[in-house]
Amino acid sequence: MEADSASGAQPAGLIARLRGLLGGTAEASLTKRLAGTIFIIRVISAALAYLAQILLARWMGGSDYGTYVYVWTWVLLLGSVMDFGIAVSAQKIIPEYRASGELALLRGFLSGSRWMTFGVSSIIALLLAGLVKAISPWISEQDIVPLYIGCLTLPAFVVANTQDGLARSHDWMRLGLMPQFIIRQSLIIGFTAGAFVLGMQLGATLAMAASAAAVWIAMIGQMIVLNRRLRGSVDPGPKAYDMPNWLKVSLPIMMVEGFYLLLSYTDVLVLQQFRSSEEVGIYFAVVKTLALVSFIHYAMSATTAHRFTEYHASGDTERLSAYVAHAIKWTFWPSVVATAVLLAMGKPLLWLFGPQFTVGYGMMFVAAIGLIVRSAVGPVERLLNMSGNQNSCAMAYALAFVMNLVLCLALVPKFGGYGAAAATSVSLAFETVLLFWVTKRKLGLHVFAFGQKPKAAA
Repeated sequence: MEADSASGAQPAGLIARLRGLLGGTAEASLTKRLAGTIFIIRVISAALAYLAQILLARWMGGSDYGTYVYVWTWVLLLGSVMDFGIAVSAQKIIPEYRASGELALLRGFLSGSRWMTFGVSSIIALLLAGLVKAISPWISEQDIVPLYIGCLTLPAFVVANTQDGLARSHDWMRLGLMPQFIIRQSLIIGFTAGAFVLGMQLGATLAMAASAAAVWIAMIGQMIVLNRRLRGSVDPGPKAYDMPNWLKVSLPIMMVEGFYLLLSYTDVLVLQQFRSSEEVGIYFAVVKTLALVSFIHYAMSATTAHRFTEYHASGDTERLSAYVAHAIKWTFWPSVVATAVLLAMGKPLLWLFGPQFTVGYGMMFVAAIGLIVRSAVGPVERLLNMSGNQNSCAMAYALAFVMNLVLCLALVPKFGGYGAAAATSVSLAFETVLLFWVTKRKLGLHVFAFGQKPKAAA
């Protein structure tokens, strides 16, 4: 009887521990569910993107694939900052407007933010197309048309980012993420596969045209659904536009996002200048293989940002401290597990791109170091942005970017992809130390996966 009782207690104890891990406060439970939703979407999108990159690498050949990667990297880099930080600041502005009852300003922001980012990004895209025309004698001929198509892609990419921020501010995670990460990737695969089946020459130009069409279609579909949901969420009425205040909040955040993206893409852009397109493609395959680790950080950042705003604005330091500790734990440990799995399966995954891509397996270990170190402080950059410390956060990112650029320029010419991976890992570790120090100094919070534990919220 005692043995039966003991054996029955073991499953009960395990279930209790699982409930404690997956449960917690209402905010913690909701965060885990939303972060889980985001992570699942990003994992599916990663699989689709991975499939797309494998197919493109095999169908296009090393040189054309390297050109496509180079141009698409510029689209990702520029498109992610040309919203002026509105996509992120929406998670601060919208909760504040709702809390203060300023519905006219809320209505104005929900529509005006998109018109503003579309108009300005269209002007910048035209200027960039003019720049491509001006420097065309000095750049590779095979890059020119793909760069023009990249300029055409930018306005839709920027509006999609803005709509993503608006949707996430209402906890509509699937609406925010699926058009960009599921529908867009599926369309790219469908368009390029159709061209391949029809016997068309799939080069960098055709691949960029397929990507541009996918971005525009996904953005328009997202806009239709978002507008319908907003009509049901916000009562109709007059609109007020406070663009100076939007920019006052958003521009420092844009600097943070810009330096973060520069830090993320400097290695690829510098590698393109000193090494062959084939080596750029191999390094990009390594980065894509490790992308699952950064998706965990992204999931927690997207879920927690507007709640950081709520707790900080209400002065509830105890709840904020507990929530931050929760976010760090659910960023770091899943990142460790994901990294171990990816490193164990790295060579077969790289082989899917082509046998020649397996030479990048060693780079994965070097690049993984920086990702693990960075995950140890969780989404702390969102905490700083939402608590009014975006300038300090931008400075930390700027210093990390400068270090990354200098190290890439020093290491890439001699060591190629290994040098780029080492430069990025060292820079991420430096950035982590800076963010920890700034948060400790500005907010008095211990934001590290190990060491002092904040008090639990009541």
